[in-house]
Amino acid sequence: MMQRRAAEAEPAGPIRLGFDTYSVRAFQWKALQLLDYAGKLKLDGIQISSLGDFESLEPAHLAKVKAKADALGIRIDGGIGSICEHSTMYNPKSGPPADHIRAGLKVARALGATSMRCFLGANADRHQARPIEALMEETIRTFRSVRSEAMDTGVKIALENHSGDMEADEVKTIILESGPEFVASCLDTGNPMWLAEDPLYTLETLGPYVATTHIRDSALWEHPRGAEFQWVALGDGNIDFKKFVARYRELCPRATMQMEVITGRRPSVLNYLEPEFWKVLPKTKAGKFSRFAAIAKTGRPFEGFMVVADGLKNAPPEYHAALREQQRIDLERSLDYAKNVLGVGARWKQA
Repeated sequence: MMQRRAAEAEPAGPIRLGFDTYSVRAFQWKALQLLDYAGKLKLDGIQISSLGDFESLEPAHLAKVKAKADALGIRIDGGIGSICEHSTMYNPKSGPPADHIRAGLKVARALGATSMRCFLGANADRHQARPIEALMEETIRTFRSVRSEAMDTGVKIALENHSGDMEADEVKTIILESGPEFVASCLDTGNPMWLAEDPLYTLETLGPYVATTHIRDSALWEHPRGAEFQWVALGDGNIDFKKFVARYRELCPRATMQMEVITGRRPSVLNYLEPEFWKVLPKTKAGKFSRFAAIAKTGRPFEGFMVVADGLKNAPPEYHAALREQQRIDLERSLDYAKNVLGVGARWKQA
């Protein structure tokens, strides 16, 4: 017993580095192409976060994807979309939520994944007539209904704090009430911005339950109505990622740090100096909020180059090509920052 405890206490080694496939969505690559790209970048992992990223869900094709990942030394994290039927984000074409989860678990197991990312909804769900607590209860019931399948596959259902749907403490509630033996966290560092939550607080709350991640930087600064934020490439914002990675090593070092870089969007205003903002966040504690407000005081608007996607629907092809290239450039800049400044990643150091 003493030997086993000593082994468990040993350092986990370098944090694995990868990316979520949404980062380069404009290329419309499928799983095999995405793996080729991850291999070229000498990454340790990849999160294939949508079943639509596969050319086929047939066992033969999934076996081919797994074989390629194994040959490249890349670990796959699985993923699906919303699993809450009453969320504004739920796609009815997915079928009943429990069946959608089962399908995702089946694919994840075929790929050798140990986690499958999913999410409840988005910030708009906090503004519905149905309270967010009702959607949380629905999600807990859904998770409990698939417990046996999740346990049998050995794949953890990793619930993301997605687009301002839930605070970290609310995600933690779902994990604990569903069962942490099969429900975990997909920790996103960009989405806490929507709820005026310090990403380090999100990590400290969910760290013990993290199975996979979405890592993204934000520029955050003060605004006459409260604050304003914009998602940027890693290192371009004012989130203290050196401090973040130090805590990450303590709390969840075995979870792959998957870059989900989302640029090309306009800044968003958080009107927390107005009562309206707090109507959907009645339980937020002042001490927690003060951490976020302190970050805003250190920031300023992003002054780098950025192609903004809004309004490009009918733009000339050259604009769409520029946006696509921006996704690649900003992802690769973020990976370089993670490697060379934060010291994250294992495989690239051996090359």
